[in-house]
Amino acid sequence: MQPVSKWGHDEMKGEARSRSWKVGQSTGVLVGLLVLAVALTILTPFFLTLDNLLNVALQTATYILVSVGMTFVIVTGGIDLSVGSVAALAGVVMAMSMKAGVGVGISIMLGIAAGLPCGLLNGVLVSRVGLPPFIVTLATMSIIRGIALILTGGIPIYGFPASFRWFGTGRIGAVPVAAVIALVVAVIGGFIFKKTKVGHYATAIGNNEEAVRLCGINVNRYKIIPYVISGLSAAMAAIVITGRLNTAEPLAGWMIEMDAVAAVVMGGTSLAGGRGSILGTVLGALLMGVMGNGLNMMSVQSHYQQLAMGAVILVAVLLDKMRDQTRS
Repeated sequence: MQPVSKWGHDEMKGEARSRSWKVGQSTGVLVGLLVLAVALTILTPFFLTLDNLLNVALQTATYILVSVGMTFVIVTGGIDLSVGSVAALAGVVMAMSMKAGVGVGISIMLGIAAGLPCGLLNGVLVSRVGLPPFIVTLATMSIIRGIALILTGGIPIYGFPASFRWFGTGRIGAVPVAAVIALVVAVIGGFIFKKTKVGHYATAIGNNEEAVRLCGINVNRYKIIPYVISGLSAAMAAIVITGRLNTAEPLAGWMIEMDAVAAVVMGGTSLAGGRGSILGTVLGALLMGVMGNGLNMMSVQSHYQQLAMGAVILVAVLLDKMRDQTRS
């Protein structure tokens, strides 16, 4: 029993340090977000208009939905590169169901359910088979995207009921429905991350997997669950993407995994695992959304925007490395 007690004591000290770090990190991201907002307000007078802020909320919703699930994976020390492909497949499943005469509600449930086996497959291959997360999800990214292309013949499916489009374009008062969905998912994700064994054990595994195993905890189970959560959150993002575009594209979500990784890392989650925050991830996603919106408003050409986003990812990774060196 001694190893268990010692690990528990070390974990409590680690949690205290982690709690202090999370407050500081979230504050830093929030300050960066405010500085960027002030700069954009000076550069373009339309940034702070209500319509544009609501547009930012709509654009950021997809980032948040995918990034919340990605946080659970990265905090274990893993990564999920398949989320864009999962979103595409989920959108195709929903679209094909509706075109076959299935009701909107059931079609949405089928689309969300499509994300579950994708995440489960990733989790099993990583935890039970022992393959590297990068290789596994790189392979499933291609496989799942291929399935979406085969199901559609590479042709987009479009034209859905208004009740479905509402999830992507509708509003509750002035607030976009997509933003409300993202907020609900973020709150639920934050609760699971902070208040349940899933979040605690995922973080502990990222810190010291062997110590967790010596405590008698089923490490395989708690490495699989984050990938399942990631698959489900990507499928949730598909509802917003497909409803907003009124089209199910087999190539939807292309490179969204890079945006999600950038948002998660900018929010303070360590790529090495063992440290993370859903609040930080949400702020990181908002930072990505505000930056993209600002570049659009300043009429920056798309290829320069791509360059800027790549630079942001690089900076986020460098900052993550610097944080780890500072803590060690």
